[in-house]
Amino acid sequence: MAGQSAVLEDGSTLSRMDRGLEHLERLLAFLSGLGAFALMFLAVISVGGRTFFNQPLPGYVDWIETAMPLIAILGISYVQRQGGHIRMDIVVGKLKGRALWAAEWITTFGILVLIAALVWGSWAHFQRSFDMGAPLWSRDSTIDLGLPIWPAKLIVPVAFSVMCLRLVLQLWGYGRALVLGLEAPVAVPLVQSAAEQAAAEAEQMQGHEQ
Repeated sequence: MAGQSAVLEDGSTLSRMDRGLEHLERLLAFLSGLGAFALMFLAVISVGGRTFFNQPLPGYVDWIETAMPLIAILGISYVQRQGGHIRMDIVVGKLKGRALWAAEWITTFGILVLIAALVWGSWAHFQRSFDMGAPLWSRDSTIDLGLPIWPAKLIVPVAFSVMCLRLVLQLWGYGRALVLGLEAPVAVPLVQSAAEQAAAEAEQMQGHEQ
């Protein structure tokens, strides 16, 4: 799903579930953006402190370490819903109709298997770090400030679990399109042409101007 994509909606159960999950995905993407903004703010403080007071922000690397999963992973499901992840479309991009939906279903199922394995592995990684009987519930911490690492490790299985839900919905959408022979199924990202992208951007700009 490289490039710009559109997700159609209707009154079906699948579409309602798609929109419901989108609300959660938008919240997680918003939190990811806040994390990025917070790190930019900390960078300004660190550089300013080093420049003007010869004293950078203590533990700046620790904050980057703990915030990186928040920035890099928390919004992964939202990007999947929008069709924003980079992929190779050399073969799939030339397919149409049922052949296209079959290829999309197979590749999406492969992604689901991979993400499910990552959920299992990342959850085990979190469990090795979390301990209710330890100080700050953590068996490990950052080097300088001693920040607990388990919150950052918990972000990964949570984000991947939401991704699994998104992939299940997309499998449903592609499977429905395959069985019924639909041209424009709901709840899956449909790659737009250059003209369609331009029209969508123009419509969006008009909405902002009004």
